[in-house]
Amino acid sequence: MHYDLCRQRVLKWLANSSFAVALFAAAGPAHADGKTLFQQKCAACHSIGGGKLVGPDLQGVVQKRDRAWLTRWIREPDAMLAEKDATAVALLQEYNNVPMPNLGVSEADATAIVAYLETTGGSAPAPTTPAPAPATLPAPTRDEITLGQNLFQGTVRFTNGGPSCISCHHVKNDAVIGGGILAKELTTVFSRMGGPGVRAILGGPPFPVMQAAYLDRAFTDEETQALVAFLQYADREHAYQQPRDYGWGLFIAGVCGVLVLAGLIALLGCRRKKQSVNQSIYDRQIKSE
Repeated sequence: MHYDLCRQRVLKWLANSSFAVALFAAAGPAHADGKTLFQQKCAACHSIGGGKLVGPDLQGVVQKRDRAWLTRWIREPDAMLAEKDATAVALLQEYNNVPMPNLGVSEADATAIVAYLETTGGSAPAPTTPAPAPATLPAPTRDEITLGQNLFQGTVRFTNGGPSCISCHHVKNDAVIGGGILAKELTTVFSRMGGPGVRAILGGPPFPVMQAAYLDRAFTDEETQALVAFLQYADREHAYQQPRDYGWGLFIAGVCGVLVLAGLIALLGCRRKKQSVNQSIYDRQIKSE
């Protein structure tokens, strides 16, 4: 009798232990995946308890937003903005009309990110804790601004071989030639995102195209500092800058180019035979008859 009782207790303990191990195993990887996904997808624009970057600080966000709303917002923010979701529109307006990009996050990944926020960022900040004052950034030096300008327009190549910013972006500055129009115009990006926001974007691009462009070709710390310095300078001075107007100069250069090209074609073609060899032979035979 005593043996059977002990045996039942041992079996019960084993069953409970197995359940606990299984529960831990199920919860552990999800938490780890959520953290990894957050670092890959979200950390460039959001912090947890570190203050605002491009987007809001997500400390306590799971207490303010419904879980289903958060999951969908992570998956398809563009669709929610198109639907005029009130919370989504309010966030867009609060954060300088910089929309959260659709990063192609699956529902499973979005669920894992929300689970990570629940475990790590679930608590709201204590009301008595003052927000940390933003660090005062040192004024950029002239050398940093010049290097950033050269990196932006590609006269100096990035160390790891990434494409120059001007391939997709434009910034209004006297020293910069016309830039690309494939992505945002960056003249006032420093005012909209601030130094930490711009630095965060450069350190971990949240945009799929930018991620692909700089995959394994990240900026060095010196390049990041120089680009931030140049964008800060371009933002501050943009009222005094004029976009380059090539006007008649571009037209005259085009006409000259056409004339030079026509002259080269004429020069190369002046020695060409005006008729075929067979035609000459035929003409001689006709004349001899």
